[in-house]
Amino acid sequence: MNNLKTLIAWSSLGCAALAAAPKDYPVQPVPLTAVRVEDSFWSPRMETNRVTTVWYDFKKCEETGRIDNFAKAGKLMPGEFRGTPFDDSDVFKVIEGAAYTLAVHPDPRLDKYLDDLIAKIAAAQEPDGYLYSARTIDPKCRVDFFGPTRWSNLKVSHELYNVGHMYEAAVAHFQATGKRSLLNVAVKNADLICQTFGPAPSQLKEPPGHEEIEIGLVKLFRATGNPKYLDQAKFFCDIRGRAGTHKLRGAYQQDDKPILEQTEAVGHSVRAGYFYSGVADVAALTGDASYVQAIDRIWDNVVGRKMHLTGGIGASPKGEAFGADYELPNASAYLETCAAIANALWNERMFLLHGDAKYLDVLERVIYNGFLSGVSLSGDRFFYPNPLETDGNAKFNHGSCERAPWFGCSCCPVNDVRFIPEIASYIYATRGSELFVNLFIGGSARTRVAGTAVEVKQATHYPWAGKVLITLLPERAAKFTVNVRVPGWASGKPVPSDLYCYAEAAAGAAAAMTVKVNGQDFRGGRMDKGFLPIKRKWQPGDTIEMDLPMPVRRVVAHAKVEADRGRFAIERGPLLYCAEGADNEGRVLDKVVPRKVRFDVQPHPDLLGGVATVKMSSEDGGAALTCIPYYAWCHRGPNEMRVWFPTGP
Repeated sequence: MNNLKTLIAWSSLGCAALAAAPKDYPVQPVPLTAVRVEDSFWSPRMETNRVTTVWYDFKKCEETGRIDNFAKAGKLMPGEFRGTPFDDSDVFKVIEGAAYTLAVHPDPRLDKYLDDLIAKIAAAQEPDGYLYSARTIDPKCRVDFFGPTRWSNLKVSHELYNVGHMYEAAVAHFQATGKRSLLNVAVKNADLICQTFGPAPSQLKEPPGHEEIEIGLVKLFRATGNPKYLDQAKFFCDIRGRAGTHKLRGAYQQDDKPILEQTEAVGHSVRAGYFYSGVADVAALTGDASYVQAIDRIWDNVVGRKMHLTGGIGASPKGEAFGADYELPNASAYLETCAAIANALWNERMFLLHGDAKYLDVLERVIYNGFLSGVSLSGDRFFYPNPLETDGNAKFNHGSCERAPWFGCSCCPVNDVRFIPEIASYIYATRGSELFVNLFIGGSARTRVAGTAVEVKQATHYPWAGKVLITLLPERAAKFTVNVRVPGWASGKPVPSDLYCYAEAAAGAAAAMTVKVNGQDFRGGRMDKGFLPIKRKWQPGDTIEMDLPMPVRRVVAHAKVEADRGRFAIERGPLLYCAEGADNEGRVLDKVVPRKVRFDVQPHPDLLGGVATVKMSSEDGGAALTCIPYYAWCHRGPNEMRVWFPTGP
């Protein structure tokens, strides 16, 4: 009872704080609708996502009955439910990705397809707002999964998870098209959720089984301005792990203790990443500093003890979960693609809270490595797990060491399609009289800084080269600060912890970086939280030139990471490399690499979409290994692959 009273008090305080002083992230992202990506690396991937992956995923949703399930629930066609009840969420995720592409690239065919699909979803919604196609089609078809009545098996049912993704899709579609068709469905459902769950005696007091609705409710609050959706998100964050309100489900669902008492990342890694993202949103919009302190502690635990070098999280195949501290295997590493995306979403929010580039270092590591490996260059083949070593024959839950066209549980392919266009919104951000340049991706953006409209342009061949040209085009001369991120890898620190470090002394790395403003060496300004602040009165056409040297570096892991003792990995710029059998006469796992090696970098514009390879050979002329970027492995069939190279038997 005391826990319930506390929960009611906290919810009331949250409402009062919101009413008294609306808040938000101190740093604001420049939205993807204001960003135009024209980049040799990312533009082809975004275009492939638009013309191939969006349609491919929709086709698969049609073939597997995911879309027909909505039509059946809406009595638009006869038939039984097909698949698993959480398949509804797959359709919503593809809609979200399609809406993002539509927002920056008008497409009448896609616009009409979404209209027709949304009509089926609206028909599937029950009169009071409930939306869950399996139960509506047949309340007994998967009673083992979703329970005998609504909300009776939230531990498994994904009833709230599904609609959380629907809220995100609805907001994306509304912002892209101005149409309220899906937003109206989302609002009607969210009103039912707010009526059903809460601190009042008549309401249910139980958190979702799979976190996600917290993120969706916050987006719905932003789109509608209705504070009850933010209050509901905070309620779901507060009640998790709170004994006395519901039967706790344990660490696997981050439901063993309240968020304010959690100190480490535990359980299912995708659930965790979505939960921490939702907590960050609620913290920013309510000003709850205790929430921030909690996710700060958990972030330190992940980045210091539980993150793979790819930026992937969730080492254990058992439960797709975090392992113990420093439990970071290679061959058995699970590292679900969805978990990499969740980690990226969380770190973007941590940056917006704190304005510190260390979170962007993790974000960049994820998008170029742990996430990007999960989707093929063709956009229609996928990885679910992303191990760091394989003999080419290993089998995993939801996949093997071969890119697959689809999965029975296809959360990863449909997550890819919404995440790729969202990367555009991570490139720039603002805070008052400050413009942040976070990622080095060619193109342009329009925003306002210090009350002045500013266009910013970037030209670069990143991640293959470290030269970046930034051009500022304010509408008139204006004084503001441009904070240019200096990546951790460029200043001798691969991650913002001691979990990994460079084997060679990198003391000269920061000094080797050069920065010029209008062609003149820039020597003023001290680094501030990983950014180089350049404050001046900017004239239209002023430029910033950065040159970040990209030597190949060996990485070693903390001594407590047993799997990597006596081994090293190699990186160049933001890219992690691996050796694959296809480049090394079929064998890499039997190779021992001496501690003293030399590296030869060679561009190969016709290999794997255009890559730079690294040839690694001993200084005495011994056997050599050719390495490719980790994200590009297994495009030539299943074969041996290794990221961490042993220096002895």
